[in-house]
Amino acid sequence: MFVDRSDAAAIEAAVEAGVSAYVVDGLKKERVKPILDMAVSRFNAFARLTRELEQARSELEDRKVIDQAKAILNRTRGLGEAPAYALLRKTAMNQNRRIVDIAQSLVTADSLLGPEE
Repeated sequence: MFVDRSDAAAIEAAVEAGVSAYVVDGLKKERVKPILDMAVSRFNAFARLTRELEQARSELEDRKVIDQAKAILNRTRGLGEAPAYALLRKTAMNQNRRIVDIAQSLVTADSLLGPEE
């Protein structure tokens, strides 16, 4: 974003909108390309970090569901953590599904079949 003068509110709004470069009084022909190259590079780096963060959050949520399913298997079948995970993995392979999908099905079934609250 090229501007004539700096303004704190405009800077904050630009950052919130995803602006990668805020250049004050910098619209000179020889400066435009390097500034744009840097802005594109920063945007790509930020987009990559955003994707990685979302993937990490998703993996954490998957892990929580799998842990819930292992706890259910421990409570209902007396299985330890490793055997419970092995059973989830084997079931997922047999049904050609992801472990987290099997775990989610088990958690859902347990909530439906468990005692009323």
